[in-house]
Amino acid sequence: MQLSVTFENTAGTEAGRGPVQVGWFLNERKAGIVYFPPERVRSADMNKSHAKSASRCPAVINMESRYFMVRCPFDLNLQFVRDKDSKPAMRNLNGDMSGIRANKLRDKIHMTPEHEWRYPGVPTIQLMLPYVFIADEPVYMSQVAPFLHYARTPLPGTIFGGRFPINVWPRPLMWAFEWADTEKPLVVNRGDPLFYCTFEVAPQDRAVTIAEVEVTQDLTDYMDLISGAVNYVNQTFSLFEAAEARRPTKLVQPIRRTRGDPAS
Repeated sequence: MQLSVTFENTAGTEAGRGPVQVGWFLNERKAGIVYFPPERVRSADMNKSHAKSASRCPAVINMESRYFMVRCPFDLNLQFVRDKDSKPAMRNLNGDMSGIRANKLRDKIHMTPEHEWRYPGVPTIQLMLPYVFIADEPVYMSQVAPFLHYARTPLPGTIFGGRFPINVWPRPLMWAFEWADTEKPLVVNRGDPLFYCTFEVAPQDRAVTIAEVEVTQDLTDYMDLISGAVNYVNQTFSLFEAAEARRPTKLVQPIRRTRGDPAS
């Protein structure tokens, strides 16, 4: 099988058949139990008692079937502050009552340097996550805000994701947030929708299924090959062809769980 970074490169070949298999795994196993598995987005209102219910609308069902949700793994209750040297920082408002230890929170969430913010006065923070998505055929993944879920307390800013080909550039995700109103705390509770993932496939009408995959030696070696590239070059997209040339043909091997396995 020949991989391709762009859908255009598949022109003239036989169209893919059946659902597209997307795999996911955690690149960190320690404390992995706190991370929720990705789940397909479903209507919050599942009323199907009326033929005209939105839950029965084919267009709604088709759109929702292409979004997968990732939930927040722990409570966040953060305040934006500046230290004595006026450098931007964060304070955990949960204090001693926080479910996550202070040192672990510092490991997981970071304030980017002020000179790297996209907009003056709008801090950017990044929550590091161990989720990695991968496919064995051309698939672009986009990470977007959980716009189908209602939040009683709106976030004091916006999240932003990105779009990249998971068949040649699988990488751990992060949750990036631009803190527009720094007078308000950033509150996200464990289990709240954190973001959605949506997948572009060819042809576009093919369904997408996701499954947890085995972290094989080939997969580990390939992840090591591309990891950290952003620290050395500015435009990592320029490395896609080089990565594709060194990628093993088969990396997606869904985990087959046995009946009674508590992880199934």
